[in-house]
Amino acid sequence: MPSRIPKSIRNFFRMRVSPTSLQFRLTLELVTLSAIGVSAVAFWAGWQMEQNLVTSHKQLLEYVAMRFPEQVEMYSEGKTIEISLKRTIDKLSTSGVAIWVKEPNGKILSKSSGMNMPSIDLVNTISQTSAPVKPTIVQYGDRYLVLCGNPLTVNGMLVGKVYLSQDITTDRHQLTTGISRLIAIGLLAICLLTIAISQRIRKTLQPLAQMSQIASNVSADDLGAAKLELQQAPDEILGLATAFNEMTVRLSGAWEQQRQFVGNVSHELRTPLTVVLGYLQSLLRRGDNLSNHQQHAVETAIAETDRTIRMLQDLLDLARADSGNLHFRHSPVVLNTLVAEVIEMSQKVSKYPIEMMATTADIVALADQDRLMQVLINLVDNAIKYSNGDISISIAQTADLAIIHIRDRGIGIALEHQNRIFERFYRAEESSTRSRDGTGLGLAIVKSLIEGMNGKITLRSKPGEGSVFTIALPIWKSSP
Repeated sequence: MPSRIPKSIRNFFRMRVSPTSLQFRLTLELVTLSAIGVSAVAFWAGWQMEQNLVTSHKQLLEYVAMRFPEQVEMYSEGKTIEISLKRTIDKLSTSGVAIWVKEPNGKILSKSSGMNMPSIDLVNTISQTSAPVKPTIVQYGDRYLVLCGNPLTVNGMLVGKVYLSQDITTDRHQLTTGISRLIAIGLLAICLLTIAISQRIRKTLQPLAQMSQIASNVSADDLGAAKLELQQAPDEILGLATAFNEMTVRLSGAWEQQRQFVGNVSHELRTPLTVVLGYLQSLLRRGDNLSNHQQHAVETAIAETDRTIRMLQDLLDLARADSGNLHFRHSPVVLNTLVAEVIEMSQKVSKYPIEMMATTADIVALADQDRLMQVLINLVDNAIKYSNGDISISIAQTADLAIIHIRDRGIGIALEHQNRIFERFYRAEESSTRSRDGTGLGLAIVKSLIEGMNGKITLRSKPGEGSVFTIALPIWKSSP
């Protein structure tokens, strides 16, 4: 059975549309308007069908009631009243129309015969109530009747009262069935309209979804190449796409100027600051006649100058990485040996032991050894600053990757900061994580260097328990 359902309908029921999306809102509004329109048409059509049915039967009884006295008078010449009534009733009775005449004392003078003969229960019931003068629809048990009763005067004399009724039960049931079918068709039309409107709106908004996807995938490095090329889209969306393309071009130019500015400033400032640092160090070495306050001031100036030079070097490295001028020499690197060297160097400045965990077999990664050592030293230095216990570096290997885990047991990083920890100049707000020695660029450089070696770095941290930085690098595979 499912295979017989049209593909468009199957796709419609598989769609998951957010209640806050533009597609959902437009679909809901248009479907609501369509449903109101279809319902109004169906209601009007059903009401009109009912009015036509009722009106036709009422007109028939009104015509019979109007002609009845005339016909009785015409047949009364030389005949008894009973015979005149009988002939008139036989002449005016049509299919489904029952006629009977009652004297004021309640005696029935004449009535329809055959299929149009009124039932005794109906006659007795009508006798106990007042029949309407105008033809009116009444319900008698499970039957629907059009009924009226008028005084009958013949040749100026009151004979009694003539009653006319017509059974419209069958017509009423047919009308109810027709209205039910009309409602069903209306519901089906609303469903089909819902699917058609949703599909049409989805197709119309598809360029916006494409624009959103392209915009979410755009990075600073490919701003100039990010262009929207839409076809068969509305003019408003095409105008938005053109404005988006122009915006990315302007942003690309501004980003390129910023990178050049940072690189140029870093390069130009580093040289004079290096000279200043040299003079300050020389002054401190020969400053036997300096007071303690003066020596402290010179030491502070040296520390701040050295920190500024390191920050400028970091900025220069980032500028080179952004411009693609940071070159890597990929070669086989034995991680066991490299990690051991980093631990030996870092252990001299760490008050906590640094442990290495590795297998006896060498793990060889394809990377730039100097850049990778810079990354490891940076990460271990961070672990030393913020750890309250042992630090461990473990290495492992999968089929295609070499894995390095740097774990500390420090203060950890809150979840809201973990996604931004690799951003430039981003530093957590907690005072316990702030350090005057940091520049806020270390982890950004680490990420750029790892990605430059075709690797990936991730962070897993929990406040109060420490952090784990994981580096994944491609395995070196010797040529056959």
